[in-house]
Amino acid sequence: MKGFWHLLQRFVPPYKKYIALNILFNLLTAFLTLFSFALIIPILEMLFGLNTQTYSYMEWGSGKIDAVLTNNFYYYVQCIIERYGQSTALACIAAALVVMTAFKTGCAYLSAFFMIPIRTGVVRDIRNQIYSKIVSLPIGFFSNERKGDVMARMSGDVTEVENSVMSSLDMMFKNPIMIIACLTMMIALSWQLTLFVLILLPIAGLIMGGVGKRLKRVSLEGQTQWGVMLSNIEETIGGLRIVKAFNAEHKVKNRFEGENEKYRNIVTRMSRRYELAHPMSEFLGTLTIAIVLWFGGTLILGGHSSITAPKFIYYMVIFYSIINPAKDLSKASYAIQRGLASMQRIDKILSADNPIKDPEKPVALTSMNQGIQYKDVRFRYGDNWVIDGVTLDIKRGQTVALVGQSGSGKTTLADLLPRFYDVQEGSISIDGTDIRQFSITDLRALMGNVNQEAILFNDTFYNNITFGVENATREQVEEAAKIANAYDFIMASEQGFDTNIGDRGCKLSGGQRQRISIARAILKNPPILILDEATSALDTESEHLVQDALDKLMHGRTTLVIAHRLSTIKNADQICVMQDGRIIEQGTHDELIARQGAYKHLVDMQSF
Repeated sequence: MKGFWHLLQRFVPPYKKYIALNILFNLLTAFLTLFSFALIIPILEMLFGLNTQTYSYMEWGSGKIDAVLTNNFYYYVQCIIERYGQSTALACIAAALVVMTAFKTGCAYLSAFFMIPIRTGVVRDIRNQIYSKIVSLPIGFFSNERKGDVMARMSGDVTEVENSVMSSLDMMFKNPIMIIACLTMMIALSWQLTLFVLILLPIAGLIMGGVGKRLKRVSLEGQTQWGVMLSNIEETIGGLRIVKAFNAEHKVKNRFEGENEKYRNIVTRMSRRYELAHPMSEFLGTLTIAIVLWFGGTLILGGHSSITAPKFIYYMVIFYSIINPAKDLSKASYAIQRGLASMQRIDKILSADNPIKDPEKPVALTSMNQGIQYKDVRFRYGDNWVIDGVTLDIKRGQTVALVGQSGSGKTTLADLLPRFYDVQEGSISIDGTDIRQFSITDLRALMGNVNQEAILFNDTFYNNITFGVENATREQVEEAAKIANAYDFIMASEQGFDTNIGDRGCKLSGGQRQRISIARAILKNPPILILDEATSALDTESEHLVQDALDKLMHGRTTLVIAHRLSTIKNADQICVMQDGRIIEQGTHDELIARQGAYKHLVDMQSF
């Protein structure tokens, strides 16, 4: 249970008020339970004529409070019997039992009422923390993680925490109070019997605990397998065009069915162990009651007990009241083991280290006056250097193009500038200051990105263009769309700028998607622009429209262009030819053609 208490320490403190109210009403519930059951004793004594003592009224404060309370209760019962008869007295005690039970159930409801905000609030906080962490983690983290598995942790695992750990909170606060209250009363009635009970209960607890530990292990396997299945579904939907094109429906179906069968087997084992909790606790509880009943009954029949038969029945009723909370506690511990397995997977994200950090005292960055300098930059993902000793000077207002074969390091070199990754050797600086000295927010605020794959969201044209830009006016959005050659097709849609473009912009053509992403960059109005093969996937007409929009966007900005189509970067101020993570040639288009080197070879290949 160490993990459970650690979980509470992390997430429950903001809800202390509700915890206090829950504990208060749990205490009242326990108190009313004990004293409502205490009414059984006079009922039994009257029915069987066991109490023939005559009582007289005692003044409050004339003795111990419990003795005065008991004496006066019996005195009033005696008065009712003398005046109205035994049947009426029995009815009055039964009515008092009903009233106290009504108060008890009301307090039990209020204890649960104040637990619900804790349960729902903690789950909300966990989801918020996961999402916040996902957004803050570097891109490199997700290179080693399946997207479907990350989604499973945020959906399935958080739901499991809600259903198991959080739903057990009430049991964990309520049941110990009830158990302690009942044990206290049992000790007051007969310490010998209670000592015997305390020897039996831990034995049953040990048996239950062993099954719970195995349940956590199997539950962890189940949640991991669920993540694999979600990844499988996500990949299949994303690649459905290829699946159908290669007639691979049968292959992916067999793969999914295999994973699904594996998940089913794990869940079957887990559910069987979980369902074992109730029958096992029921059997062990009944066995314990039977043993106590035999032991206590033997003491009373042999004349060795300090309690009477009616008090022994009351004792057994209280003891039975412990059994249900104990069973709930055991079921809660089973559920908590399942939830902690899910929390373990969630913590893999929450505790993930983010190497891309802001400096303690960031240097202010609001504009770029001189330019960008790469100095002896080296970077690797694994063992091999992807960027190997690159030095590059980009002056303010220049357009610098990176060309070369796929895998030569062009995109990685561009990704190092907004600190999607951090350099491992060397440095990148803006106006002579290392970019690691700036806050990430200030650094990325200077930059706009247009990628080969236009990344759009399932929202309207308007919201996609204004994404990340605060307080943009309608006029500014329309002007950005006009500059990006997107205004006409937006206005031709059903609701203009308020038209939803579908998942990832699926209702648009490739050229239209790219022009929306360009409009987004235009609206941001960044001094530094990164274009990653922005026209490589387009047809000739779309490329012309997009290139025209890009030329307008690039005007007056410092631009880093990654290009495969060399015709689009002829007018660049510098062209850097990359190979195996190094810049092997550098100059203008005419200079590089004149050298008859690698760049000339690339141009000839594309001309051919």
